[in-house]
Amino acid sequence: MSALETATDAPPPSLSALFTGFLKIGLMGFGGVGPVARHIIVAERNWLDDRGYAELMGICQALPGANTVNAAVMLGDRFRGTMGALTCVFALMAMPLLSLVAIANIYDAVSDHPLAQVALTGAAASAAGLILGTALRLLTKAGLARWAWVMAAAAFLAIGVLRLPMLPTLLVLVPLGLAAASLGARRV
Repeated sequence: MSALETATDAPPPSLSALFTGFLKIGLMGFGGVGPVARHIIVAERNWLDDRGYAELMGICQALPGANTVNAAVMLGDRFRGTMGALTCVFALMAMPLLSLVAIANIYDAVSDHPLAQVALTGAAASAAGLILGTALRLLTKAGLARWAWVMAAAAFLAIGVLRLPMLPTLLVLVPLGLAAASLGARRV
């Protein structure tokens, strides 16, 4: 199955299905939408399988902007063209924007209280856990080839351990990954 193919032979989702799916992602994505987006796109709506989702997120990571917004644009365009892309992005951003404005007003009222700082620390720890859980799920369910594991390890080492800047790291790893994929495809 190539990148961004649907997980089934079902017809592409309608605009209303894309709207409700990405509205739900936006509504449930407190602390990071990555885990929720994967669950809805792969498990609940069956728009992509785990491998397709991992490939989509790989592309979205390399593009400027937020990964899930990039995914909304790419999936919406893939299934319903420009209208699909606009629908997905609007649905993804609408409720978080309204919620953020309300929460910012509440935070302004209570920001000096020590419990507010404790709550922020807990929220940051939860967000880190969600990101780690999503990364582990993608790695274990994406059915990666041996060379892809090497590329994932190299990216983790370069960015996570050595703290190298992301863009130069990607400029090195993406061509290496493409070459490894090309060699792997020839052997099959």
